[in-house]
Amino acid sequence: MMSALLTVKDLKVSYGGINAVKGIDLYVNHGELVALIGANGAGKSSSLKAIAGLLTPSAGEIDFANHATKKLPAYELVRLGLGMVPEGRGVFKRMTILENLQMGAYLQSDAKEIERKLEEVYSYFPRLKERLSQLAGTLSGGEQQMVAMGRAMMAQPKLMLLDEPSMGLSPIMVETIFDVIRSLSASGITILLVEQNARLALRMSDRAYVMDSGLITLGGSGKELLEDPRVRTAYLGE
Repeated sequence: MMSALLTVKDLKVSYGGINAVKGIDLYVNHGELVALIGANGAGKSSSLKAIAGLLTPSAGEIDFANHATKKLPAYELVRLGLGMVPEGRGVFKRMTILENLQMGAYLQSDAKEIERKLEEVYSYFPRLKERLSQLAGTLSGGEQQMVAMGRAMMAQPKLMLLDEPSMGLSPIMVETIFDVIRSLSASGITILLVEQNARLALRMSDRAYVMDSGLITLGGSGKELLEDPRVRTAYLGE
């Protein structure tokens, strides 16, 4: 029996008079890659932000790494090992690539360890190493996504939350980013992935959930959901 690193029970999120998340249950086991798919406005990003401590849930429980985290601020969750790559990437545009990556290691005081982590990031994203002094705001969308992922990796997360990593990227860049996600998963990092590209997300995930209008309507292995006629019709254009 695998143990859950993240457990979410009856999570509800409301803001601006909208009930964005209406009571969802999900879990992510150690070492799993779990996808959350659904149409725009289904509540996927709101769920991720609540798990990351960026939105305060109106109800429900979140347990991460054996801590009840619903009321913890986001920076405490980072200390516990939660890393997030936000939708829209959220890089520091007036800082260099290197400075952005170093921001991910702000909890780490061991210079040798920071250097080791930087080299690890460069091994995944050699393009970043070639232009460390370039301002992040001058990079392409795909390169900014690399910086955002590298920054999250610097914190050595136990769980990485990825919010729409393929959004706005060219097909070649999507392939590059998803190759890295696969490699990170294979290296043992637990991943919860919110992704518009349902086919891509389901193909690479161990398990997945389908979200619709603030509720989880289906769950199963990535393979099962890829073959589910309801998913094929609604999300795979078949």
